[in-house]
Amino acid sequence: MEDAARVLVVGSINMDMVVRSPHMPAPGETVLGDGFVTSPGGKGANQAVAAARLGARCRMIGRVGEDPFGQALLEGLRDEGIDCANVMTTAGEPSGVAMIVVDSRGENSIVVASGANDRLTPDDVFSRAEAFGGIDVVVLQLELPLPTVRAAIDLARRNNCKVILDPAPMPKCLAPSICEVDVITPNVTEAEMLTGTKTGEEKADMNIAMDLIARGAKAAVLKLGSRGSMVVTADGHMARVWAYNVDIVDTTAAGDAYTAALAVCVAECRPLVEAARFANAAGALACTRLGAQSAMPTRQEVRMLMEDQEQ
Repeated sequence: MEDAARVLVVGSINMDMVVRSPHMPAPGETVLGDGFVTSPGGKGANQAVAAARLGARCRMIGRVGEDPFGQALLEGLRDEGIDCANVMTTAGEPSGVAMIVVDSRGENSIVVASGANDRLTPDDVFSRAEAFGGIDVVVLQLELPLPTVRAAIDLARRNNCKVILDPAPMPKCLAPSICEVDVITPNVTEAEMLTGTKTGEEKADMNIAMDLIARGAKAAVLKLGSRGSMVVTADGHMARVWAYNVDIVDTTAAGDAYTAALAVCVAECRPLVEAARFANAAGALACTRLGAQSAMPTRQEVRMLMEDQEQ
């Protein structure tokens, strides 16, 4: 592991409460579901687990509540080999939770109660500056307060770390300074919300990516679901990376698996298009299992899918 990619995730840690439903409830509708499970989640923790399973040496900065969920979440991260020395327990606050409904097509709808995640402050990040030392890539999402995300970007820059931002969930207003990262990785919904432009064809996708680069990103990698992904860099290079075909069970973890896989490849100094191809495979595999962290694939599984569908 000495030569492994070194990834720091500054992000959310939640307990997911997942129920399967024949369809998404309409306003005022009660639907009988089944298959209820609780499962460790949170975009940050999901990405940390995925990065660790893909071979990275992973650290995490975050907060959990002083409750049974918090204890279970920390134990789960440690069991994956993740360095949790900078994950704080927050007295008087519950751990974050996510209520997830998964329909018969594997699509999901999610409501998050942030709990202790909202208590992660810029001072928490700055006081743990040593965690950024020796790190190749810092991975961020937007389930934390935006000033905390900004602080992590600043510290990453000071320590010569590359920064990958998964802009999810998308807030109503996102300061341009948050987009000043090495790679920004929105999905279709987030890209449309951020730029006001509809995706669906290559020209529109390209315009969205260039908009994100104009906001300060050095590269934009659009996660386009069944259409794969698009890579656009500030120097004008563009590439379409096609999706892998799998039987979809649950899409909850797909975006997090994708972002983590991309981060591991960037940390390994692999070309961004190659990284996107690897990330497409990781995201596809995450769709074949129910849950979030439980769905994250290993590096061997990703390689096997790639070899199987590229022969």
